[in-house]
Amino acid sequence: MRGSAGVMALVLAETVAGSLGFLWCTPLWGEVKRGYFTLSGVLLSVVAFAAWRAAAAGAIAGDDAGTWSVRLTLACMVVTLAWTGLQLLKANAAARVLGLLSVSVSIAVLVAMAGTGRQAPALAQLELLAGAAFLGSVLDGLLLGHWYLTDRGLSRTPINRATLIMLMAVTAEAVAVIAGGFGGVGSSEAFNPLLTAGALAPWIALGMVGTTALVAVMVKATLRGERASAVQSATGFFYLSVVTAFTAEVAVKVRFLPG
Repeated sequence: MRGSAGVMALVLAETVAGSLGFLWCTPLWGEVKRGYFTLSGVLLSVVAFAAWRAAAAGAIAGDDAGTWSVRLTLACMVVTLAWTGLQLLKANAAARVLGLLSVSVSIAVLVAMAGTGRQAPALAQLELLAGAAFLGSVLDGLLLGHWYLTDRGLSRTPINRATLIMLMAVTAEAVAVIAGGFGGVGSSEAFNPLLTAGALAPWIALGMVGTTALVAVMVKATLRGERASAVQSATGFFYLSVVTAFTAEVAVKVRFLPG
């Protein structure tokens, strides 16, 4: 893959994979009402569709890794749409089976996309998995914060866990950014010149990761309050973390694909 479309395909695929992983592989199924999964499914289906179209637009003819990236992003979108539809039909057991399958498919997408990078396969996979955890944690935290407005009886356990996951994901992302190096590399001129000028992109990414870490600490501190307004305040911070996290990932993924 190449160009701005290829970079956006990477970032969107990471978002889908991370969000699906935290949605289906944490204890949320036994904690929140099924409507939360339906809401998440609708949103992630849209993001998965965008990832598929971006991957198709950025694919290079004859590149097997890029071809499989397109096929698997399409498969991920179809499976996500399927379990979302089952949720709407209240076929919860079947939806959960397909939901867990969608996690596997989304990880397969990242494995395929690792083959499109300029780095060694192991490093490329580390960067994509760390990015998935990073983006998925902030998006799931944001959605969960909003869910507290509809489910007043929900305990603080889910959002406290989401905040802890976010803190750990920030650490993993910082390691991945540093592991990618700070030397100048060729990159697409379709991006903001600040992201393609020499070795500036990783420093921008690291700065945004640090900002996200600060936001995560503020969320943690805010949730120590006992009032319901504490969750609302934390949700506001999650909004900010989505902006900083996506900025960081776009900046660092500009260097991921061959120039």
